[in-house]
Amino acid sequence: MTVRLPADIPMEEYPKPEVFIGEAMDLVNEATKKGLLLRVMGGMAIYMHSKEYEDLWRRLARLGTKVFTDIDFVAYGKQRNQLYEFVQARGYKTDPRFLYQFGKTRHIFFGGKVPMVEIFYDQLEMNHTVPYAGRLELDTPTTPLGELMCQKLQVVKINEKDIKDLIVLIRAHDVGTTDRETINLKVFDSVDMFNNWGWYYTATMNLNKVKKFAYEYPQLSDEDRTIVGQRVDKLLAYIEQQPKSFKWKMRAKMGTKTMWYNPVEDW
Repeated sequence: MTVRLPADIPMEEYPKPEVFIGEAMDLVNEATKKGLLLRVMGGMAIYMHSKEYEDLWRRLARLGTKVFTDIDFVAYGKQRNQLYEFVQARGYKTDPRFLYQFGKTRHIFFGGKVPMVEIFYDQLEMNHTVPYAGRLELDTPTTPLGELMCQKLQVVKINEKDIKDLIVLIRAHDVGTTDRETINLKVFDSVDMFNNWGWYYTATMNLNKVKKFAYEYPQLSDEDRTIVGQRVDKLLAYIEQQPKSFKWKMRAKMGTKTMWYNPVEDW
């Protein structure tokens, strides 16, 4: 099949942001009716979960020209086959080459109401891994906030778009030890950060970047900067205070002399 990527679609044909949001909600709701668990992740999920700060998002120019390029979902691998049939029945197609390359870990669909839909199964495995076992039932229509944050923190070469996503997420939600409208500190335990020095290094590096950029962006008010800074400090303090494993300490001695993350090829 001919794959038409979001970048290939001219603006006059490109779906509006509300089409992406509506399709994401429809897919989650229709999947639920069929007994399938599907959750939105990534930048769109942060936008959906932080609607009261949409104005800040727009002031940061986070949404860009095309706003969204795809819808990213996560689901459990045990429902992989049913979800594959479900999304195809919604008018999306996939390419056999992608099935061959990624079929066990994710499905990539094209050509429906929005240009592209991806479903990751059981975990997000990129520069670092974010597992979802037992977590997807705790929030809807998105993954829990802690995982939304870690999806961005795991990026070694983090870009400005991801930093803006994190600023909005952290400004919109307090930090604590629950998943209810709160960034759960315990997510750092579930991603194995205190046994994996590389994860720790990338996450703390990116949290410090978030704080730095928050104080530099003129679009943020003094109150915005103070709250983002305080919440980042709380996240960093929790990470530093937790006991680290022997494996973590041994790897820390090597530092960045050897690769501390998984390289990711852009398909």
